[in-house]
Amino acid sequence: MVINNDTIIKDDNPLIRTKSEDVSLPLSEEDEKTLRAMLKYVDDSTNEEIAEKENLRPAVGISAIQIGIPKKMTAVILKDEEGNKTYEYALVNPKIVSNSIEKSALGTGEGCLSVADEHEGYIYRSARIKIKAYDLLQEKNIEIQAKGYLAIVLQHELDHFKGILFYDYINTEDPFYKPDNSTVIE
Repeated sequence: MVINNDTIIKDDNPLIRTKSEDVSLPLSEEDEKTLRAMLKYVDDSTNEEIAEKENLRPAVGISAIQIGIPKKMTAVILKDEEGNKTYEYALVNPKIVSNSIEKSALGTGEGCLSVADEHEGYIYRSARIKIKAYDLLQEKNIEIQAKGYLAIVLQHELDHFKGILFYDYINTEDPFYKPDNSTVIE
């Protein structure tokens, strides 16, 4: 399976708004292969040499619907400034089981592999979340308690399961509106 900037579904394709289905466990060979390919894309996309050679846009996450598969699978890798992995997940059927009332947004805004155009404005999401999911890397059900950047990334990816894109949250009248009980992460 080739995943690159040419094969990722963009926001002008109605398929990106499709709701994703739960995935049967244990994973089929095909689903496992797909999820591992998604994880490889995210990992390789931050290596400039590989990214240029294979036509990859930098990413911290990708969901299966972005490659035309309406299944609840997502791969996320966050790295520190030195390129070391701080978080790495290959999640199946992730579900938010609790979230904070406090909201947070990235000061730089969000981007998406499926969105070519820039959309300026704050995207407020829960500042803290708890997710339950099956993680292919650990081969077991896990619980993730996330805050800050990781919480935002996970919520962005899980929104893909509902056919929601990040810019759907931007306040069209005041894109940089800051509600009470919210934080902007710089």
